[in-house]
Order: sequence, then structure tokens, then C-alpha cells
Amino acid sequence: MLTLSDFTCLIEKEIKGLQFSDSPKDLYEPIKYIMHLGGKRIRPALTLMSAALFTDEYTDALPAALAIEIFHNFTLIHDDIMDKATVRRGKATVHKIWNENTAILSGDATLILAYQYLAQLTEPHFYQAIKAFNKLALEVCEGQQLDMNFEGKYKVTIAEYIEMIRLKTSVLLAGSMQIGAIIGGADKQVQKEIYSLGENLGMAFQLQDDYLDVYGDTAKFGKAKGGDIVNNKKTYLLISALNSDNKVLLNELNIWLSKSGFTLVEKINAVKAIYDELGVGDEVQLAAIGYINNAIEILGTLDIPAERKKPLEDLMFQLMYRDK
Repeated sequence: MLTLSDFTCLIEKEIKGLQFSDSPKDLYEPIKYIMHLGGKRIRPALTLMSAALFTDEYTDALPAALAIEIFHNFTLIHDDIMDKATVRRGKATVHKIWNENTAILSGDATLILAYQYLAQLTEPHFYQAIKAFNKLALEVCEGQQLDMNFEGKYKVTIAEYIEMIRLKTSVLLAGSMQIGAIIGGADKQVQKEIYSLGENLGMAFQLQDDYLDVYGDTAKFGKAKGGDIVNNKKTYLLISALNSDNKVLLNELNIWLSKSGFTLVEKINAVKAIYDELGVGDEVQLAAIGYINNAIEILGTLDIPAERKKPLEDLMFQLMYRDK
């Protein structure tokens, strides 16, 4: 019986074997760098796991799985520039090692490489897979734009935030699973159910990310702790806090949001204390668990042998209790 480790190890082996051109060096070295930084490889693993739900020939989905992971790293290169992030997976971000112009161009090349791998798929799956890939790729861009729009807005509702993370994060996991199901031979209705499962999984993943940015262990999480707080980033926690009717804490929070003279540790600790008092950390974790439960429920309704579902169940359990 296949295990979660079987899928992640296969993906890691394939990524280690990726070959990139050596010239021009400044174009390809950043790509090699970010692709070999590690990471959870959840998205490509989900592509393979989804295919394996329906077929023993799940390795047919490897080109699509690699395309998904390469595309994901393209988004990280560009997101880190826009977010002014300095750490990714515990290491310096691409634009910090090279420069922003190099990072932008390397990111563009990474996107093209993703399509090259996707093009290795053959009919009858190629057309459906690339249609699903194009949809998720465009929606990820839409989500990123909404995220940037939020930076200029004081009030963002939880509903607006949920839609933003659905587009920016969740559809990539959902599309990864849908493409795996396409290659595995699932019918259209089952593909929709698999997509919905992935969407719920993605929502839980992002909400847990919001939580870990404040409460996680930096050594495990791989990103600088409190980065969202320092940058006044509209996360579930901040939005929930800003919608609080506790006027005293809201006033204190607004002071920190507008304050310019502070040390990073000072601001992180002060805002975290406000979050603690308002209970928004517990609130975001409950929301994440709700989405995980939705995903578990959908998986349970699928008429698929239990042994085929087991790796996906293990992954969902791992995501529910992850600390990195």
C-alpha cells in the first residue's frame, strides 16, 4: 500500500534530478536555488495522490506534478519581492541574494519552465489539464492583486479575506488535485468533488499559515516570525482584531498600525499581546479545523477503496497539526 512518504520522496527525487541551463548564469542560478530550498512539496504530492485514487499508473501525472511545483516556486519568487520578504524556508529570498530585477526575470523563466513540463502530458489528458492549470494560474494572480489591494484598505471583512485566500492559495491546491484526478481518469463530477476537497484543504493551510506567522517556531516555520505583524499585513488575525468591539484594545492596535518608531520585537510582542487578549489566535485555528473537517467529509463520500485514500488522509491529519 502506498504511503504519504512514497509520494513526497518520489517528488523530491524528481526535483533533485531537474536539469536547467547554465547560461546565462544569473537567470538560471536563482531558479536552481529556490527549487532546491526544500519545502513541503504538498502541491505536487497532491497531484500524484489524486491520480493514485483512480489509477495504478499515477506516475503518468509526474510531469503535471513538477509543473505545479515549479509554478508554485515562480509565485514565491514574485511574492517575496512584493512582500519585501527576506527569508524563505529559513534561507535568504532570491531578490535578497541577487536583486529585484534578476528575481523578476528568473520568476518569469520559472513560469515558462512550468508550461514546458505540463506540455509533456499527452491526450486525452493534455487539453483538460492545461485548461485547469490556466484557470488556477490566473486565479492565483487575481488573489495576489486582491491581497495587495487590501494593503491600502483599513477595513477588510472576513468574507473578503476568505475569498482572497481562496484565490491566492486555495485554488492552487484544488487545481493540483483536479489535474491529478483528470490524469487518473476520474469523471467530471468526481473531478469537481476532488477540486472542492482541495479547496477546503487550501483554506485550512493558509489559515494555519496566518496562525504560525504569529505563534509558530521560526526554526520550524522557515520564515521570520511576526513578519505579517511588522508589515501590517491583512491576515485573518488582524482583520478579526480590527472588527473587534473592544474599543480600548482597538485603539491600542491602531496606534501600533500607524506607529513608525519601534523595534521589530517591540511591535510583534505588543500586537501579539492584543491578539492574545482578543482570542483571535483560537478563532483562526477553529476556522482552519472547520475547513479540514469539510475536506475529510468530502473524501469520505468518495466511492474509492480505503487503502487508496489513506495517504491523503495522512496528509490531512499532518496539515491539521502542522507547526511549520
